Amino acid sequence: MPNFMKTTLALLGGVVGVHAVYVAFIRPHAERTIANAYAQGLSASRSFSVILKDYEQEICVILMCWGIYLMVDKYLAISRHRYLFGMKLIGDPQANYATTLQEMQSALHELESIQDAEIRNAPLLKTLRSAARRYVATEDVQNTSDAIVTGVDALAARIESENSMLRYLIWAIPSLGFIGTVRGIGQALSQADQALAGDIAGMTNSLGVAFNSTLVALLISILLMFLLHELQRMQDKLVVDTQAYCEEFLLDRIGKK
Repeated sequence: MPNFMKTTLALLGGVVGVHAVYVAFIRPHAERTIANAYAQGLSASRSFSVILKDYEQEICVILMCWGIYLMVDKYLAISRHRYLFGMKLIGDPQANYATTLQEMQSALHELESIQDAEIRNAPLLKTLRSAARRYVATEDVQNTSDAIVTGVDALAARIESENSMLRYLIWAIPSLGFIGTVRGIGQALSQADQALAGDIAGMTNSLGVAFNSTLVALLISILLMFLLHELQRMQDKLVVDTQAYCEEFLLDRIGKK
């Protein structure tokens, strides 16, 4: 399934699932809590459902679920290919003889004949194929080294580009929280005359909307930022390991005399 379709379906699934939880549990419980407080002339308690009940918080939770899905998907993609770094895809770096052109051609043919599309498109194999193809064409170690550097730089740039949506989500979620803050403060100001008359319940509930939306948005942003840093650590390790593997199993072999 194309990646765009997968992420779109994940977003739609998050919208449906989170909204169903809100309709079935969170909002009914919050409405009962607020109604009981009104009946007693008190402000609603800051229970879990009351904090989460507003639309800004619902959107933040949906985006949180989508962001976690995107990061878990990237994490699993990296983990699925980690075993390749333990395989000797091109020769043995401990051997005391250089890889000949014929051996390199044979190794390149084996890399290009892999049928599994997921394995074939693994970053390590794509970089190895590019470097091996350059060596077969030029028989030059420096050109092969340049091909490895180019492949690793392209991998790093692709990873950086793919993370742009996650960084946008981490920026957008606090912004949604601030929108809720502005909306809540606006509602509170519109009820100032009631507060002056002695009924402060409406104003305090509106201020609750303002503070709750910011609280939820900031907590979600902190969580997603932590997960993103962990993902970036794995991605940086992938880039470093890819370059190290190509240098050990390819450059070291063709550079021997």
